[in-house]
Amino acid sequence: MDEKDALYRMATEGLIAESNAETLEHEIRWLEEVLDVRFKLYFGHECDYEHILKLQPPNLEHDPSEYAQFCHSLSLSFAERILVLLALLPHIRPQLLDIFFIKNKNYDRGYTEFGGIQGSTHGGFLPTVETAAFILAGDNLPERIHLASMLQPHSNLIREEVLLPVSKSYKESVFSSRLQVAPDFFNRLFQAGNAEPEFSPEFPARRIKTDLDWEDVVMSPALIHEIFEVKDWIEHGGEVLDQWNLEKWVKPGYRALFYGPSGTGKTMTACLLGKSVNRKVFRVDLSQVISKYIGETEENLARLFDRAENKNWILFFDEADALFGKRGQTKSSNDRYANQEVAYLLQRIEDYNGLIILASNLKSNMDSAFSRRFQSMIYFPLPNSSERFQLLSSLVEGRFGDRKFLKNLTHQYELSGGALVNVARYAALQAVRKGAQVYDPEDLREGVRKEMQKSGKTGV
Repeated sequence: MDEKDALYRMATEGLIAESNAETLEHEIRWLEEVLDVRFKLYFGHECDYEHILKLQPPNLEHDPSEYAQFCHSLSLSFAERILVLLALLPHIRPQLLDIFFIKNKNYDRGYTEFGGIQGSTHGGFLPTVETAAFILAGDNLPERIHLASMLQPHSNLIREEVLLPVSKSYKESVFSSRLQVAPDFFNRLFQAGNAEPEFSPEFPARRIKTDLDWEDVVMSPALIHEIFEVKDWIEHGGEVLDQWNLEKWVKPGYRALFYGPSGTGKTMTACLLGKSVNRKVFRVDLSQVISKYIGETEENLARLFDRAENKNWILFFDEADALFGKRGQTKSSNDRYANQEVAYLLQRIEDYNGLIILASNLKSNMDSAFSRRFQSMIYFPLPNSSERFQLLSSLVEGRFGDRKFLKNLTHQYELSGGALVNVARYAALQAVRKGAQVYDPEDLREGVRKEMQKSGKTGV
């Protein structure tokens, strides 16, 4: 992105944020009135209204802001608008919730029916489902039950990823779960939807990209054909399911295994697939997913898949053996929990409606339970001598013209594409250090020697 594009993006995001802020100011003033009426009615104070529903929300019919368009697109009800605002308040107007800190004088503590929790660093009141129930339902049990239905996975706000799913833990009341706005929705309101999810324990994955294109790839036609079968499904899978009556038999997601030696293009291919179909690719950091504590691995996976669901993202699990590898015999309780993790993982990858790519050095390392569920299992071999020559020639093009030397070098030594890139990088660095404008053949040879040493081979 050049400076002009960056400035345009900043200006655009600023206008969008400003437009949403103006709309939200009206929404917040409405919610403030709703809270005032609810508290007056609850404590029996004089009030001009007999129910909060008498306070009509702002009319957003001709409001062009992103927030107003979002409300229109989902046809949000009175209660749904309250839920969204409650989840947003800790981020945009936290002091409005300070009213919930009122103490019950009879017990010298807060009111149970207000719900809410206090964060580790946030000094204000963090609303829970119980808080929403107090505002929207009070003591009315049928209305509390209706509220619970509005926060189920199939409901409007959860399905459209406006709010995060409510915790399913039954150790405490479901109503004690924090009411949270989904990060992507928040970014959509204030950053024009351009912000990508940040790497964190909540989302242990980083976006990966490539500047290469398919014409830069040096692979056999057979391998390219197999890769393009995956691309074909991404582009036409929906049509296959809808128009060929296979939706009852085939799930919309796709699972592929890329296996072969390191440096043979598995990660690059994942990036190219995403680039060619305009989908983001995220490499999952398994060190942040796998936990020695019972149950935590499933929780980490759940957060990852919940965040990625319905985004059309490609999830790339590099060195996937650590999580998807063969299971041992069940000899202890830890083994049983490990097998439970695998069973949970199998279910989540089967239910994921996007593309999942697992990368491994050896196909035999993968658990057979996973292998049966791959639509594609693609082997990435080391390039042959002709492919090595083609790749190294393209890397040094314009700065080294001795094709015979390159042909002999690439014919003699079996290296991966990634290793050849390292060779060119090393030789280029040496040329810059010397003040030269072309590659020195001895530096290329030394680069090869270093790469051969990495794999325990000598004799260069």
